[in-house]
Amino acid sequence: MQSSYKNTLALAALMVTTPLLHAQAPGTSKVQLWGIVDAAVRHTNNEGPGQDGKTQMLGGGMSQSRWGINVEEDLGGGSKALVVLENRFNADDGTVSTPFFQLAHVGLQGPYGRITAGRQWNVLFDVVTSTYASFPYSPYMEAYKPELGLAMGARTSNMLKYAIATPDRTWAGALQYSFDENNSTSALEGGLPGSAAQVPDYVRSTLGGGAWKTAGGYLRYAANGLAVGGGFMRTTLPGGTDVDAWTVGGSYRTGPWYFNMGYGLNKAKYAAVTSPLVGFRNTVDRAILGQFWSGQTNGGFLPGDADKRHLIKVGVGYQLTPQLNLGMHYFRGKQSGSTSGAFNGNTNFYVAVADYAFSKRTDAYFGVDHTSISGGSAITLDAVSQARSRTGITVGIRHRF
Repeated sequence: MQSSYKNTLALAALMVTTPLLHAQAPGTSKVQLWGIVDAAVRHTNNEGPGQDGKTQMLGGGMSQSRWGINVEEDLGGGSKALVVLENRFNADDGTVSTPFFQLAHVGLQGPYGRITAGRQWNVLFDVVTSTYASFPYSPYMEAYKPELGLAMGARTSNMLKYAIATPDRTWAGALQYSFDENNSTSALEGGLPGSAAQVPDYVRSTLGGGAWKTAGGYLRYAANGLAVGGGFMRTTLPGGTDVDAWTVGGSYRTGPWYFNMGYGLNKAKYAAVTSPLVGFRNTVDRAILGQFWSGQTNGGFLPGDADKRHLIKVGVGYQLTPQLNLGMHYFRGKQSGSTSGAFNGNTNFYVAVADYAFSKRTDAYFGVDHTSISGGSAITLDAVSQARSRTGITVGIRHRF
């Protein structure tokens, strides 16, 4: 197989955007069924109450396993109608990751851009993935992706998105707005503080496709191997807290080399606590934001009462042979705003991956990652293990169809 970074970027684009379909006569439709099946074995240390090692099979190591349907109807005059449906599943046991489609939107595309409505990738994910993704052939390592910990969940429900690009795609950008549909904490507020027991269930249901208001956009430029871009999104959580998220970065390709760097920032603007009600609303919003900022798959760690987190990323990739791609990344995170100081600190993330392509559709990979925390005494990777460092080794195989 004659592989190249251009080919692998095309495969990455297939995973995160609507694929281009062949030209067709006006009034005709095309339906494309596609998918990715990825399974891996991963070993990590410092897991569980005794900080013992853990070996497990994952339903997605380099990519999350998924399948999707893309529909395109030619409306004539350079316009088309679009439908995208995508669901996630676990290849290790055959279960679905969520009981709903992770992407589900319909739209129109014409000479003046594309407008879509439904559950979609947000603008933070769009600009990072298209401009300075970590690995051009993936574009992330599903089992370890610190860069997505600041993307506010990467997908947003109830969204209107308008995207536009120049014919040669030198310039591209998008604007998004999503409706909160009166999503608030009011259903939990009766009988304070006893309602606090309902918060975990509420957070799970809200994260499972729940509604919140967002507004944002991104802009990118790409030419002659260079790509630069940035984006902003404001999210209003159910308790009323605004979270501002920024990202900016770029990449450069020359021959077999790929260089990239980027910056991300999340800032939560919690209301001053003037009553138990305001304090409770902040508690709910902290629990929701904590889900975005925590979790091993996004390189997360516990936020506690911190309200600001930022991340610097720098990486390099090299295509050693037509089949073998190598990549290394370093991420430096900082958390601040903790009134007690116990959750103010820093973290270092390291990841290296080798990916071997057997064909255009099937590849195998081997990755090593490491996380270490310094600073605030209460910052840990998770509440169960209380670990402040962890190393992971992942090996797997992936097929696209």
